[in-house]
Amino acid sequence: MVKSAPAPIAKRDQPSKVEGIKERSNFLREPVATQILEDTTHFTEEAVQLLKFHGSYQQDNRDNRVKGQEKDYQFMLRTRNPGGFIPPQLYLALDNLSDQYGNHTLRVTTRQGFQLHGILKKNLKAAIASIVKNMGSTLGACGDLNRNVMAPPAPFKNRAEYQYAWEYANNIADLLTPQTGAYYEIWLDGEKIISGEETEEVKAARQRNGNGTIIHGSEEPIYGTHYMPRKFKVGVTVPGDNSVDLYSQDLTLVVITNDQGELEGFNVFAGGGFGRTHNKEETFARVADEICYVEKNDVYDLVKAIVATQRDYGDRTERRHARLKYLIHEWGVDNFRTQVEEYFGKSLPAFQQLPEFKYYDFLGWNEQGDGKLFLGISVENGRVKDEGSFQLKTALRQVVEQFDLPMRLTPHHNIIFYDIEPENKSAIQELLHRCGIVDDPNTIEPLVRYAMACPALPTCGLAITESERAIPGILERIRQLLDKLGLQKEHFVVRMTGCPNGCARPYMAELGFVGSAPESYQVWLGGSPNQTRLAQPYVDKLHHNDIESFLEPIFVYFKNFREYGESFGDFCHRLGFAALREFADTYKPEATISSKSRHRVSIRDEVYTKLKAAANSQDRPMTELVNEALEAYFENLV
Repeated sequence: MVKSAPAPIAKRDQPSKVEGIKERSNFLREPVATQILEDTTHFTEEAVQLLKFHGSYQQDNRDNRVKGQEKDYQFMLRTRNPGGFIPPQLYLALDNLSDQYGNHTLRVTTRQGFQLHGILKKNLKAAIASIVKNMGSTLGACGDLNRNVMAPPAPFKNRAEYQYAWEYANNIADLLTPQTGAYYEIWLDGEKIISGEETEEVKAARQRNGNGTIIHGSEEPIYGTHYMPRKFKVGVTVPGDNSVDLYSQDLTLVVITNDQGELEGFNVFAGGGFGRTHNKEETFARVADEICYVEKNDVYDLVKAIVATQRDYGDRTERRHARLKYLIHEWGVDNFRTQVEEYFGKSLPAFQQLPEFKYYDFLGWNEQGDGKLFLGISVENGRVKDEGSFQLKTALRQVVEQFDLPMRLTPHHNIIFYDIEPENKSAIQELLHRCGIVDDPNTIEPLVRYAMACPALPTCGLAITESERAIPGILERIRQLLDKLGLQKEHFVVRMTGCPNGCARPYMAELGFVGSAPESYQVWLGGSPNQTRLAQPYVDKLHHNDIESFLEPIFVYFKNFREYGESFGDFCHRLGFAALREFADTYKPEATISSKSRHRVSIRDEVYTKLKAAANSQDRPMTELVNEALEAYFENLV
């Protein structure tokens, strides 16, 4: 017997302005359809809100702002790629578009898609049409609906659970794709190009009435006229694999198989989310809760029930308070489950026990289980570009052109090539090395390998301060400090965002920097290396010039009082912030590690790359190798 549903969260009388825009849009058509035909550089605010549903953000390059002149308007396009799948044809099209219409770079997102930056309004239609005609889409990559569905990127062909994760990530993406014809009407003049047929099972599930989950007679049977209160994020993973940051999702499904590797069902997490606003305590980062188990035959109805619960009970008045996490926080898990069961039509089985989750990045060369190989390539901050001797953009294009390989983009904004014939390994290695790209993850500075940053300035309209452009220098400074303190072998998860919305998921990092003012960051500490524990805010505003003096006492405390094998994040969590602050308040830095004693010199990129590789191979700090080399040089001069 299903229990009665909880009362809805109390709402104010007036829905938000965006709710009215969605209602008047005729299912995402107007005013976008009219304004794309106008000879202007930008859209109106009402059209901008709807443009997000089509996969684009209107931005302006703040580096190019001139007082008294119009803003440098440009557009970012984001792709929809469930599980990060990029066929060769699509990658080549995106690479071409980045040069033809964009800023000559691609950006891998932390939701396993690509972003194109710098597109002008007059080229927006041609760019979207090209993406769709080359097996891609931008529909639903932004906006108040389901975003790109994530899945582990590892192409293990001999592990059934990974194949199920890919299959159901794709099917759930299809299930929750907007059904309005607006996208094809506006961007392809009504021509609907089929890049991949959805299954009959998904089609039936979309229309199946689950006690109020669908809206009969609507162009959008699941979303209705107003779509979702805010964005909705879904991930699918396998037991033990936290490459998707499962606790950060609105909804995560974990594949459950039997001893024969056959799919039985899914464990369900819900209520994660990171977007927040500084100095607004009613907004907060939150990790997902364990909700239930669901059998495989019921999974689509369960997804619809959870979506309907958020659709019908989520806050449509205050957008800061509109994510599913707030609904579950205020109702509690039991009441939330009760409402889901009301839509689902029956009671839900209990959550099943799972092994501990660990983070994997799948970099380097690996066997995929069918005799072929896959290669994970680290993409620093997700930015695919050519710069000096580092020719990543050229290398990726040449690999795709010569070997016709598909890609999987990773939740850590890296790239995996797969289905590689073993006899092609040496040729690919030679191509990559010629372009300055390493294929051995052990040669990557660990702080860089596990770090993430959002794009932030100059194009993101929400950015308060730098992120992608700032983090390389900050990581280098952190490494120098660790080396000076005798912590040469230490590394931890560092994540940075230019605002509190959390696109690079800093709230699960061991050390998180969240933009709080120009050149300043809120600092979060205490997340776990495997991203299974929420960090906590330690200071609200740290100027980037003060990073060394801030971190030094914490690192010294860590060095002196850590337990054997304890990570930096686990140490901060175990000791607590009171103990960290007490030690920092009484700490007196040694003269030999004072920031005043640091000297800076510049070296060429190719020399730095060789130095870093040598230091990693010898497990020694770069500064030690430089000092040795210089001392030998000066001795030879005598």
